[in-house]
Amino acid sequence: MEPSVSSDSGVPPAGGTVSAAVQEHLRQLCLREFPCGTGSWNKSRFLPQTWRTWRELVPREEETVSAGEETVEALLGLVRSHHSPWALPKGSSAEDSFLRELAIQSPLMIKDTFFYSYFRSLRVVDKGVSLVDRDLLKFLNLEELVLSANKIMEIDATNLPPTLKVLELYGNLITSMKCLCTPPPPRLQHLGLGHNKMLGSLESLYVTSNHWPHLVSLDLGFNDLTDLQGMIASLRTLQHLRLLVLQGNPLALVPYYRGFTIDSLAGLCVLDDVTVTPNEKHQFRGLSVSGDLLAREAQFVVTIGNLKGVMDNSVLDPEPGPEGPFITYNYYVTYDFVKDEETEGTNEMAEVDPDSVLTEIVNPTFSTEELDDEVGQEEVPREPGREAHKEERAEEEREEAAEEVPEQVAEEMTDEMAEGSLESGGTELGESESSVISVHSAPLLQSIDSSEELAKLRPPIDAQVCSSPGTVFFSTVHKPWEDVISCDYEMQHTLKDLVPVKAFLLSGTTVTIVEEKILSWPLVPPPVELPLPGKKGKGENDKRKEKDKKGKGVKKKKELPKELRQDPPVLTVIGSGLVVLEPLLVGEPMVSTVCNFGVVRTLESDKLTNLRDSKKTKKAVKKEKSRSGVALSESVYEPEPLTVEVTIQLIQCRSAEEALLGLVA
Repeated sequence: MEPSVSSDSGVPPAGGTVSAAVQEHLRQLCLREFPCGTGSWNKSRFLPQTWRTWRELVPREEETVSAGEETVEALLGLVRSHHSPWALPKGSSAEDSFLRELAIQSPLMIKDTFFYSYFRSLRVVDKGVSLVDRDLLKFLNLEELVLSANKIMEIDATNLPPTLKVLELYGNLITSMKCLCTPPPPRLQHLGLGHNKMLGSLESLYVTSNHWPHLVSLDLGFNDLTDLQGMIASLRTLQHLRLLVLQGNPLALVPYYRGFTIDSLAGLCVLDDVTVTPNEKHQFRGLSVSGDLLAREAQFVVTIGNLKGVMDNSVLDPEPGPEGPFITYNYYVTYDFVKDEETEGTNEMAEVDPDSVLTEIVNPTFSTEELDDEVGQEEVPREPGREAHKEERAEEEREEAAEEVPEQVAEEMTDEMAEGSLESGGTELGESESSVISVHSAPLLQSIDSSEELAKLRPPIDAQVCSSPGTVFFSTVHKPWEDVISCDYEMQHTLKDLVPVKAFLLSGTTVTIVEEKILSWPLVPPPVELPLPGKKGKGENDKRKEKDKKGKGVKKKKELPKELRQDPPVLTVIGSGLVVLEPLLVGEPMVSTVCNFGVVRTLESDKLTNLRDSKKTKKAVKKEKSRSGVALSESVYEPEPLTVEVTIQLIQCRSAEEALLGLVA
């Protein structure tokens, strides 16, 4: 084993230069057991050589020591025993043990000249080093230098020993390789610069054979390099390059990254810690010729599958009366992603602008009729026949509502609203033939002049429904409640600005399940009954009797009001969590997970849901009794947790033909 000195265990950080960190480590290592200098433990062994001949310096087994001194064997036992206070801390290297024992056996050898000429490996890790000074040149035979996890921003290459073969600078603050090329160590075979701050297309100018003629291994992973074509063109000049790491850079996100790199560097054996196989070389043959024509963009496909474990809140709402409100619930899943250059997918209106959503909730649009009725603008003349028809229809509906079951009204209204929501397929409220957008947040019969009072009636905005800075919301289609809600969502994201994509993948995406509650009201409220004189009332009763006789035996179907006004939707986050996307940066082609947000259902709601479902399936009660008609008990009640299936795939080409397919199209 080559001798080395390590400064990465059990030593307080030594700021500043490399030489200061090395000296501190040696002092702690070799002098920890000598707090009082030479002391009496081996005083005779520290006497000057001029006082005795060299034969007298050689220890003899039969040599006796004074009562105040320990033998060499006794001292070695103290530093080797794990229970000794002078034992080395756990994780110490073999070189540390060697130095400790050398300080006991031959203390006069512990000099600077010995260290600088003897050691070939130097590790100074996580010691706050920010400067590589000229004292490093004193290591005449140094071949390996590891200065990872420090605070180095630049290195003066003239201070590096020319004998270096391995140089590792992982996890520092280096922004460019330019500082290492003035001039670099001529014999260097491995250069590790991963997890730094390097960016820009000019970095490809510093990885040529003019600077590193003997380089065999190069690690530039997890920087901000974006120019794949330029980088590969420079790496082609390195004739001895066999191992290369570029993963973690934005340039590695393009679909043809691995194939283009393998076909361009014929001598490469390992790429991103994965062996290059002969089959890969065959599959990507010829791809490097068309490198300049390939699009420099990343492509992701986001798929959202089944949504399970949602609580059915509609069974807890009171039954609606003829005056409303008719309540509908929709559920959808949102996630944030980097802004697309091009958006292609199977889901229309998938992208949601957070500003438009907030504007819809805070400042809804008034319809013309509502502005006329509530704000007090000039009234539009209306046909008297039409008004009379509306009043008569409202009176009939009020009478029939008193005779029929309100539950039937609610069920029919819920089905109608659910169909309208599915037909829209968007994330914003739309106007259809059977509904009109309204701004009312409560059934008000009088106008509201105060903006403060109106603000109190608006639903609160959940902060979790807002996207994070630099990203855009994407949403699945709003769907009504089901035991298993099939989202059937797939969206392809094409991104050309690759640097923000890397930052986004490191932070991950937030997946949120949102419940949308909408209250709808009849646009024309039923008239209020007023006490009438006896004669007129008698005549009206006669008219009603005549109508009943004419329609006797004919069951009239309940007609719901077609013109409805809707309140702004009340959005409630019922589940939210982070999906980690960092594996896509380290070479994984896909991240597939089932987000689990815990149990949100209750025993009471599930009982009511089962009861409602059994009523809807009266024709098949006998067949369904064993399924949905079974009564739930607390002892065996095991509700399903709220989960959603999420898959995010990084598109990667598997052959040269697949990579060139886009050029043909």
